[in-house]
Amino acid sequence: MTTKPEIASPLPEETIQDNNPVDGCQHQDSQEDLHGKLKQDVIEVLSNIFDPEIPVNIYELGLIYKIEVDSMDKVYIQMTLTSPHCPVAESLPNDVKNQTRQLEGVTDVCVDLTWEPPWGPDRMSEAAKLELGFI
Repeated sequence: MTTKPEIASPLPEETIQDNNPVDGCQHQDSQEDLHGKLKQDVIEVLSNIFDPEIPVNIYELGLIYKIEVDSMDKVYIQMTLTSPHCPVAESLPNDVKNQTRQLEGVTDVCVDLTWEPPWGPDRMSEAAKLELGFI
């Protein structure tokens, strides 16, 4: 039996401000240790969602800024897009929400779309940079 390699996190260390909650969700801080498995499942789902114009998943592309799971198994995802004028600006956050909601154990999903800090190629994982020829 083979094991999946650990997914390197392109999530930034700095605090990111919430600007545009989808569906007006309220966010509560999570207790990281209690819901690690569910968070890994969320990362796996996000790793299978692609921006149709870029052959790299949105997680490795660095569009996901924050993933948290609260004590009620509600998932909070903060994300951005490559540009405010991105053709999938309306559909991609909803895809993230709907696909995450299908995970067993998830009680609700809140997706906050933010433009601060703006996305840039420096947010991509090493794997994404390699795939796109940046390195």
